Amino acid sequence: MFEFKPNSDLKKNYDLLQKAIDSHLEDEDNLIANLANIASFIYTALPDVNWAGFYLAENGLLILGPFCGKPACVRICFGAGVCGTAAQNGEVVVVPNVHEFDGHIACDGETNSEIVLPIFKGGKVFGVLDVDSPILNRFSQTDIEGLTKIADSISRYLERLA
Repeated sequence: MFEFKPNSDLKKNYDLLQKAIDSHLEDEDNLIANLANIASFIYTALPDVNWAGFYLAENGLLILGPFCGKPACVRICFGAGVCGTAAQNGEVVVVPNVHEFDGHIACDGETNSEIVLPIFKGGKVFGVLDVDSPILNRFSQTDIEGLTKIADSISRYLERLA
């Protein structure tokens, strides 16, 4: 098991986080176990995060998967809220202020900003990685790049499972 110790430098922190995640994905073939550990790594490694987890695509819906944080919405339609928008468009969505996002689904009233990244399998959206923060405008270009690498690693792992 790879031991992860967060670093105060966000870029270095993402490099360490990526190594920890890649190690898990190499050594374990259980999807749910891996997603649970990845959610925990992100939740504990990134500063000012109050929710980190996954929604998995199923019949036009996103169904709650492994996560860390307060209880969350169980089902989200493609196109609804930040997660559904990222899933429908297959693109990263960064929301500096969720209260200004038309159709935002508020699972935790303390969340003020959010980033959602699609995860692909076979060229289709398999699910999304969702990270929330109580801080307005929390997610930077460094976060976009670091979390995109994580989502891409998960997508490559899913292709290996096929």
